[in-house]
Amino acid sequence: MPIARLKPDLFSLLFKGCKAERYSAGQHLFMQEDSSDRVYGVISGTIEISLYSPGGRKLVANIELLQSLVGEIGALDGGPRTATAICLTDCELVSVSRAKLFERIDEHPPLARALIELLCARLRWVSGEMGDHALLKIETRLAKRLIFLSGLIADAEGWIPISQADVAEFLGATRESINKTLNYWRSRSFIAIKRGGIRITDKQALHDIADLEDD
Repeated sequence: MPIARLKPDLFSLLFKGCKAERYSAGQHLFMQEDSSDRVYGVISGTIEISLYSPGGRKLVANIELLQSLVGEIGALDGGPRTATAICLTDCELVSVSRAKLFERIDEHPPLARALIELLCARLRWVSGEMGDHALLKIETRLAKRLIFLSGLIADAEGWIPISQADVAEFLGATRESINKTLNYWRSRSFIAIKRGGIRITDKQALHDIADLEDD
């Protein structure tokens, strides 16, 4: 999925005059079901968007990076937060209140179109994820997710800074099933594993797996 973000000029327009604020790794922006009063813009850092079941089970829905918006759904409709947002790294963010958001949309109509496009991109992502979860085997879903994360947050050496437990949360799968598949792929030299990191070593192999359809 391409990251849903505003163009630089519209991002600057939306947050014009807003003071950047620093957040530490591990700090929450908001929790699922919190009241919604602001929309955030990412200047730097990585933010995780997660869903929680009533029993506390976690599903990582997305990762937000530079010029992404965070919390726009609740800010637009005034309802409670649909997910939890936490800083995975130290972050620098700007934000506007819900009232200011609508004021700037009224003053600058292109912002309305950009927000509609952003919401549509997110809806397409969610629809695709639901389809994958219902129709694809765990191996296919895992390969697709590793390819996605590699292009998104891998370092210069190709390491994706993520644990196997975090991968399981991304896919709504058990840690055991993820561990079994990753260890098999490592034995075939498709990937390399270290503590807190995964690296794709045979991209074609993972692309072939990602292209498989469920029988």
